[in-house]
Amino acid sequence: MNKRRIFFYVQHLLGIGHLKRAVTLARAMAAAGMDVTLASGGLPVPELAATASVSGVHFVQLPPASAADLTFKVLVDVNGKPVDDEWKRARSEALLAAWHAADAHVLLVELFPFGRRQMRFELLPLLEAAASSGTAIACSVRDVLGSQKSPQRLEETLTLLERYFDRVFVHGDPGAIAFERTFPLAGRIAARIEYTGYVVDDASPADGDAGSGEVIVSAGGGAVGAGLLAAAIQARPLTTLHDRRWRLLAGSNLPEADYQELAKLVSGASGIELERSRPDFTTLLANCALSVSQAGYNTLMETVGAGARAVVVPFARGQETEQTLRARCFAERGLLEMVEEGELTPETLAAAIDRAAQKPRVAGGGINLDGARQSARLVERLALERAA
Repeated sequence: MNKRRIFFYVQHLLGIGHLKRAVTLARAMAAAGMDVTLASGGLPVPELAATASVSGVHFVQLPPASAADLTFKVLVDVNGKPVDDEWKRARSEALLAAWHAADAHVLLVELFPFGRRQMRFELLPLLEAAASSGTAIACSVRDVLGSQKSPQRLEETLTLLERYFDRVFVHGDPGAIAFERTFPLAGRIAARIEYTGYVVDDASPADGDAGSGEVIVSAGGGAVGAGLLAAAIQARPLTTLHDRRWRLLAGSNLPEADYQELAKLVSGASGIELERSRPDFTTLLANCALSVSQAGYNTLMETVGAGARAVVVPFARGQETEQTLRARCFAERGLLEMVEEGELTPETLAAAIDRAAQKPRVAGGGINLDGARQSARLVERLALERAA
């Protein structure tokens, strides 16, 4: 049988979490024998592109766009200039060219129409092209959506789903968080919704003793992590773990000026190290005494999968509510301690660290973390159904 061809569109605007999850899904589909093209519209992340390519995924970097600020209303190009109609036309043409070259059996679109309305200029033509060719179309969406939308926006979303999408793959576990909690019209498309479980790379056995007994403080991609990292440095002497080695992972997107300020804070201090990132992050989590992090989807799943004692500080600026809701649900299950971003001080962080340090390690917590493999199975099944 010929390989099933999948075209997967993803657009990250601030952090890199959307792209990281998409790469994990694309790798799982490739491992299941599918021919996968992953088209990314965000700023380049070379290490993720390389990870995808090594796994056999055809990675397409579209002309990059990102959000100008936390309102996500203005798109800017790679030079930080607001995009214009000419840029949008060129970008839409590049996306359609990649789509036609892939000749896919399934179009997978990350988040839209639940989000990424800024990208309608290219996604509506893409969806029309796919629909007119009889291609199966599915949405790949995380368990929790952003801030609540107006009834009109919800109805617009539903209209697009009913017009174009055969499936909605929700990357979560309804036993932890049901999709209708943040999309109240989910019942009207219940026949199209399939839960995959949470998407996370396989937790590799700890390779050596890296991170053993350490406190690992991480900020994901780092774009909005400076405050957490600074608070952790100041909290260290207030905790019962002050004599452990603390390793701070700032992230590749933390502005250089912020990185240098953090470097000054740790300069001369013994037992504390500052790095941009580590390729063995999951090994560090498996071995560490405790993890302190933001609460992005990917980091949270890696932490829970590793069974690490954890404190999370959900990103909640602008109108962001996604990380807070998920972190609260996981905290209620006893999987982690949480500090609200608005309440973050060295003292509140130190108190949460001490509470978490007294807890046993709890791996998984009964949450389905097999989302990558299950998504691949569901995508392949959709392709076979359409072929039949």
